[in-house]
Amino acid sequence: MSTTPALVLPFSKIRKEDIPLVGGKGANLGEMYNYGIPVPNGFVITAQAYQYVIDHNALQPVIREIIRQTEVTNQKELEKASIKIQRLINTADIPQELITEIFSRYEDLKPGEKNPLVAVRSSATAEDLPDASFAGQQESYLDIKGESNVLQAVRKAWASLWGARAIFYRATKGYDHFKVQLAVPIQLMIQSEVSGVVFSVNPVSRNKNQVVVEAVWGLGDYMVQGVVNPDHYIVNKDTMTIHSRQFVPQTIMEIMQYPSGVKKINVPKEKINLRKLTDEQVIEVAKLSAKVHQHYFFPQDSEFAVENGKIYLVQTRPITTLDMGKGVKHISEEQILKLSQVLQGEPASFGIGFGKVVKIKTASEINKVKEGDVLVTEMTSPDFVPAMKRAAAIVTDKGGQTSHAAIVSRELGIPAVVGTKIATKTLKDDQIITVNGSTGTIYNGVPEKGKAVDQKDFKEAEFPKTATHVYVNLGEPDLAPVVAQGNSDGVGLLRAEFMMAQIGVHPKKMIHDGKEKIFIEKLAESLAKFTYSFGDRPIVYRASDFKTNEYRNLVGGQAYEPIEPNPMLGFRGAYRYISDESVFNLELEAIKTVRNKMGHKNLHLMVPFVRTVDELVKVKRIISASGLTRSNTFKLWMMVEIPSNVILLEDFIQVGIDGVSIGSNDLTMLILGTDRDNETVASEFDERNPAVTWALEHVVKTANKHHITSSLCGQAASLYPDLVEKLVGWGITSVSVSPDAVDNTRRVIAQIEKRLLK
Repeated sequence: MSTTPALVLPFSKIRKEDIPLVGGKGANLGEMYNYGIPVPNGFVITAQAYQYVIDHNALQPVIREIIRQTEVTNQKELEKASIKIQRLINTADIPQELITEIFSRYEDLKPGEKNPLVAVRSSATAEDLPDASFAGQQESYLDIKGESNVLQAVRKAWASLWGARAIFYRATKGYDHFKVQLAVPIQLMIQSEVSGVVFSVNPVSRNKNQVVVEAVWGLGDYMVQGVVNPDHYIVNKDTMTIHSRQFVPQTIMEIMQYPSGVKKINVPKEKINLRKLTDEQVIEVAKLSAKVHQHYFFPQDSEFAVENGKIYLVQTRPITTLDMGKGVKHISEEQILKLSQVLQGEPASFGIGFGKVVKIKTASEINKVKEGDVLVTEMTSPDFVPAMKRAAAIVTDKGGQTSHAAIVSRELGIPAVVGTKIATKTLKDDQIITVNGSTGTIYNGVPEKGKAVDQKDFKEAEFPKTATHVYVNLGEPDLAPVVAQGNSDGVGLLRAEFMMAQIGVHPKKMIHDGKEKIFIEKLAESLAKFTYSFGDRPIVYRASDFKTNEYRNLVGGQAYEPIEPNPMLGFRGAYRYISDESVFNLELEAIKTVRNKMGHKNLHLMVPFVRTVDELVKVKRIISASGLTRSNTFKLWMMVEIPSNVILLEDFIQVGIDGVSIGSNDLTMLILGTDRDNETVASEFDERNPAVTWALEHVVKTANKHHITSSLCGQAASLYPDLVEKLVGWGITSVSVSPDAVDNTRRVIAQIEKRLLK
């Protein structure tokens, strides 16, 4: 720490221990600068300088009296007091020696350039400590040029310490108003083409093995305010690979335009649908974040900016909200499964809360929100904090995981879902809803009473690593970005039928109408949502397995589909591809588009309902003729769902496949001769029947013998832990379950693997 207090210090003389002198933000800037992190150069007007001005003008007793006469919970009184105090700060006399030192440092900031553009920031000395977050309470001023403008911005920064929200926050936290002082970092401006925030651990799930990166076009203020939603990336820290991607089109952005200042403009048309960062840039940002975390020995929330392709970290601070909700009780996830879902947004703050909807448009309406209500609004600002403290949960139309609503909700330990787009239109005042801040899901009604879960019980153990992969079953493209943020190892069963149903027209009709290219483009677009969202994790696409009665429901389907007495055993699966290659070829072209043109090499193919070895041979010929060949980056799987697949599995393997996935639902029905959808005989359906378990064991052990992967993609893996234990014991390489069952299945498997190792 500096041995003598100073009024102004360059970054080169500041270390992380200097928080009492330069505040958390200033200390971290100096620490990063001296640690070799790419930080724009600057200096800090210290907290002692602020105190010097306060003392020089004898302002402390005057301000204390104004606060004493103010009821801080009364919004109008609070705002009047704030205006009075800020006027005192803005008209205070600044001693000449301090002015001279500020101007001298500013002049030397960028050799060869007079009056460079700078950012004037605020850094409270009680800010960024592990027990509190002052996010968004003090102001920053960008693109400041010239000595007089710098001095004016410094005054404004000091005055921002006395904004209404800052006074309220300190009062409710029990801080002495004059023990919280303000340092002012002044830093060379970065003209941000892209701005963003990076967390060195996942702040929502608390997964310490993940880095979260969010980015927007232009300046980052719109992201914090929730005006625009950012692109969202999760990076696996141990391998520095991309776990998930979420792209959000952006139509407006903020830029700095000297001398007019901050300006709102439309994003150029060619950029609206472009991602803000390349994969390489995402990894570079994640590595910087991990480096800063390692240096500080504490999780970090850092801001970055990109100028001319170069990435700068412009500030960092501890993540203050990982031990959220101490003593706060919430309903467990199991209790809400029976409720109907009404909205899906971005998970922003851990936990589940419920209550009556109260919609407000502006901070002037915050008194409408009572204790236990669910606050629903377009987006929050710091002025919403008093209402947020009373809320049982928070829901917004706009914003991402780094918006004001998300940051403050996590600190307060209140469940929050942001970026729903339509919450204020869809939800009704006084409607009772349940908000799952861990998944971003909003439900109608309240769950049945049951055992409450203390949030502090959710720790890193919730995310164990397992040798057995846990994949997810999916088919709905719009769910991909949300589900991808979860803890699955990839998609083990991507159903073609959902995507084809969204296209809506029978593929043969589209061929007949000369619209093959449209079908390929639409299917490729849907596939790409999965391959893009799931980062580097594998996506196993199961080719179309429509039954004739399902195909007939598509537009034009009746002209091409026969009426069958038993569609389950009829014209489906591999036999379709051999009888008429045309539709299957469209699927193969879509796969090639995603893999070769879009560059998503994590897409693989699985062939369903293969009755005979000869069928597999013929299907493989069609695949090869299309130009797709098995390789390290393109795997061919076969579904095992017919008794013949089990009995002749070695013969199927000899033909050449990379893995099998057991469709336990169809396989159980066909082994037991029962229809699980027929209530008369459904009770006979049981994957734990000895005949079925014999088949499962035979498949898994045969696959191991021939060194190919084996998986199970039916419901059994999430329903029966005892069956999972057998599968893991036999050596199954993966299971694939519904999204809501991923975490619990992994926990079960982790316990099983631990017992087996013992």
